[in-house]
Amino acid sequence: MSLFQSKSALLACATAVSLSFAALPALAQDADKPGAGVSVTPLKSSIAEETFQTLLVSKALEELGYDVGEIKEIEYAAGHVATANGDGTFMADHWDPLHADFYTAAGGDAKLYREGVYSPGALQGYLIDKKTADEHNITNIDQLKDPEIAKLFDADGDGKADLAGCTPGWGCEAVIEHQLDAFGLRDTVTHNQGSYSAIIADTITRFKEGKPVFYYTWTPYWVSGVMVPGKDVTWLNVPFSSLPGERSDVDTSLPDGSNYGFEANNQRIIANREFAEAHPDAAKLFSIMQVSSNDISAQNLLMQQGQDSEADIEKHADAWIAGHQDQWNGWLEEARAAAKE
Repeated sequence: MSLFQSKSALLACATAVSLSFAALPALAQDADKPGAGVSVTPLKSSIAEETFQTLLVSKALEELGYDVGEIKEIEYAAGHVATANGDGTFMADHWDPLHADFYTAAGGDAKLYREGVYSPGALQGYLIDKKTADEHNITNIDQLKDPEIAKLFDADGDGKADLAGCTPGWGCEAVIEHQLDAFGLRDTVTHNQGSYSAIIADTITRFKEGKPVFYYTWTPYWVSGVMVPGKDVTWLNVPFSSLPGERSDVDTSLPDGSNYGFEANNQRIIANREFAEAHPDAAKLFSIMQVSSNDISAQNLLMQQGQDSEADIEKHADAWIAGHQDQWNGWLEEARAAAKE
């Protein structure tokens, strides 16, 4: 409750002979809305498909009474800094550990709040079409050092494999650029960067035409619902673990022994540290909300199939909440309880 609300409550009590039953709903409403009168600015990357999970957090905060503004689009590195500085309140698309360097550069735990896991078990790496993989027994990206193998994925006629890569500023592009050097692939592979949505659309077109494809992607994301790993395409292993920055010594091997060159990631919510400490209800909410990778992928596929307007995504979020109402209500109850502690 704000100072203004506190004074108003005292004045009301002073002028009333007794506390009437009519005043009880107002008190209950205040308890239900610990964020009343507080403005929140959500941030997200340029990936349209991350609107869904961001919107879910916004809707939960609105139920706690917060005045949540429109989602502002900003790339990851700048978004971390903006959140740390208070120009944004939260981001629901922090990939840990992919964005570890962004987190540290923005001030780390001193400036940012990061508790809990919003969506666990995200994978990313390099894939090729299964037809070409099986025909030429390609299982490891290291094999693309062979000019004859690389030429199979040449889309522009220059003799080098064309990798549908990562948009600059996302963090994945830094890993790819580092690995092209580490794995000795510069002479045979071209990393095509730009708008990922445009690049991957061209890749899917080539795939549907029966042509070889070589691309980077991640899960949860709709691409793996169109080109299904194990059925249509196959993950490529890397010859050894090699990451840039503070993760240079990290082993990227997965529990099954595969090594796709990237660590398994968790999507997490980060928030401005000062905001989180001032609003324990919101902090609690950020730490306990969770959405499965399968649910995110399913919603992303709906967007790819044409349900991609703001109204569509709003309906998807509302439908998800309705389908998880008990869990949703439980999160809100925990958040409201935290405000009273």
